[in-house]
Amino acid sequence: MNVKTVSHIAICVQDLEKSLEFYRDILGMTVKLHTTQEMAGRTGAQSSAMYTGPHGSRTVANVYFGDEPGADPFLVLTSHPGDAVGGQPIKLDQIGITHLSFAVDDVAAVMADLEAKGVPLAGKREDFTEGAGGISTVFVYDPDGILVQFDRGHSG
Repeated sequence: MNVKTVSHIAICVQDLEKSLEFYRDILGMTVKLHTTQEMAGRTGAQSSAMYTGPHGSRTVANVYFGDEPGADPFLVLTSHPGDAVGGQPIKLDQIGITHLSFAVDDVAAVMADLEAKGVPLAGKREDFTEGAGGISTVFVYDPDGILVQFDRGHSG
């Protein structure tokens, strides 16, 4: 087996437009695909192992950092127009994918920018402030309450 990299991460969202406002407009990601697809005939679309119920269609938006798809993993934001989607976002100590994490150069500046744009922190500012006053990581909530982390990546 030769697993090469993460190709994409898919997130089911309640309101695709609100999610695009966060990932595209606030975080600066680029939409490379935005389409509605019929579920009939899609592999696994009727599987109760993968879906809680049948859906007639889904709307997807593939969002990337930068202009060239393929260089890095991308996000697939998925909604099911006209269908309610269930579930709750989970916390860091629960089984499942707990959060997304993005590397940034200046965590404190990103935190201030997100706060200025009305993005709710996942805790109080003090929760992310180190003893010496620095900030090396911060968690916020996306429009669906999914935890999104910003840190210095591999260099931090």
